[in-house]
Amino acid sequence: MSSDVQRTFEEAGAIAHGHFLLTSGLHSPVYWEKFRVLESPVHTVRLCSMIADHFRGQGIQVVAGPTTGGMLLAFEAARQMGIRAAYAEKDGNARVFKRGHGIKPGERTLIIDDVLTTGSSVASVIQAVQNSEGRIMGIGVLVDRSEKGLEFGYPLYSCLRSPAVTYPPEECPLCRQEIPLARLGGA
Repeated sequence: MSSDVQRTFEEAGAIAHGHFLLTSGLHSPVYWEKFRVLESPVHTVRLCSMIADHFRGQGIQVVAGPTTGGMLLAFEAARQMGIRAAYAEKDGNARVFKRGHGIKPGERTLIIDDVLTTGSSVASVIQAVQNSEGRIMGIGVLVDRSEKGLEFGYPLYSCLRSPAVTYPPEECPLCRQEIPLARLGGA
């Protein structure tokens, strides 16, 4: 199944090779532009179905995702599970549930996001759910690009595991080779 997910990203033109600045500030020779996949309802429905099916039967009451990509995924996974979605928006350096619709105390919550590399986005949603006293049941992502696999203390499911090669800017061999740095996506 993971080869089908990889093929989906490749066919959508979502995997680029070069020298990229990631949202985390790290550099990488590979960039995954998840919006090339998310712009296709067919791809989005299929990938969200993998996550929803994995967590189905666990009594999940709400799916929470960070703005922007995670928000689209949270909506679709929640729709497939017949429950509601909540969106963790940026508020300074943190994420919060705004607009009067957050997570209720004790509410069984699935956190969902698009591409996991450093884990900072997922960690900020975890904190927002904990601040709301929600009960985190698991985390679902489209692609887990973390180099060593991240541990959040909750079950993690990814549609595809594809570890990223990343470099701190000061150690980047691509910079030393003077390959132009591209800033794509949220960077």
